[in-house]
Amino acid sequence: MAAEPVNLNEFQELARLALPKMYYDFYAGGAEDEHTLKENVEAFHRILFRPRILVDVSRIDLSTTILDYKISAPIIIAPTALHKLANPEGEVATARAAASCNTIMVLSFTSSCSIEEVAASCNAVHFYQLYVFKKRDIAATLVQRAERNGFKALVLTADTPRLGRREADIKNKMIAPQLKNLEGLLSTKVSSDTGSNLEAYAKETMDASLSWKDLEWLRSITNLPILIKGILTREDAIKAVEVGVAGIIVSNHGARQLDYSPATISALEEVVHAVKGRIPILMDGGVRRGTDVFKALALGAQAVLIGRPVVYGLAAKGEYGVRRVIEMLKDEFELTMALTGCPSVKLITRNHVRTEHERIHSML
Repeated sequence: MAAEPVNLNEFQELARLALPKMYYDFYAGGAEDEHTLKENVEAFHRILFRPRILVDVSRIDLSTTILDYKISAPIIIAPTALHKLANPEGEVATARAAASCNTIMVLSFTSSCSIEEVAASCNAVHFYQLYVFKKRDIAATLVQRAERNGFKALVLTADTPRLGRREADIKNKMIAPQLKNLEGLLSTKVSSDTGSNLEAYAKETMDASLSWKDLEWLRSITNLPILIKGILTREDAIKAVEVGVAGIIVSNHGARQLDYSPATISALEEVVHAVKGRIPILMDGGVRRGTDVFKALALGAQAVLIGRPVVYGLAAKGEYGVRRVIEMLKDEFELTMALTGCPSVKLITRNHVRTEHERIHSML
């Protein structure tokens, strides 16, 4: 019998062995040269700790609050597509794992399971990821369904006027299955003889005209708080605050859109300094260890979102695998808090880490 995984990287290897190559490449791949894909992970490695000693860490409190929802740790499930390609239970299994770990799940716009199925599966707090298509009534319908089924917030993904060039999907001629949430609204059947069916589908449906002024339209059709996902710069962070969003997710779309965009952990502080505490900031991309969670919080994030590791856990061991991925990160994060002298999330500060830039600057 194979040994149980002891870290998230081992779950990735199990997923690679379990999945057809087309599906594994779809989940694991990034855009073009995959520079940003590697950098999302490696940028965390260049941040070092400044631990404090002789602090009472006999009791550690990992809990935090996001948009007034208390969660067991600052670790949220990011929106990732098509979970039934990883496991027959799909997003229902992922949602149940989120509920058992007392955290938030952001349901992907391109989920295999419907909004209604996920809502009925458990009592987790759910947010809904939204893309805006050329046919705006599709977005309006999905927002209404999410609101009606008890979803607590919308996550507008704003970095996808067109789909990034994902060469593994092109080589594999990746095919987009029919999305359950779009049944009766839109077909995903798009012919493409030259590469990825996903790329052709996105080009035909995505609204490349979406702009800041459209936030007013989105707010007019829902009472749910709106977080905007895909911000990497000071300028866009300031604009997001000005238009009144409820929060920001610093994200480069898992390095699947624009290659050579910065690693999210490298972009985080620029956004934090621009926002000045006015709205919550979350981040995703490259989180593989509890130490990464701590580093993100020290640099100003309120929580991290994890995407690929969740899918790897689902592919390897179903609902149990997702739960183990979250529990592993929580256990590692708790140990990091103890060893850095932080008995509470609220006590994690900028002084607990040192970035590569600071180390270079100190040598000048």
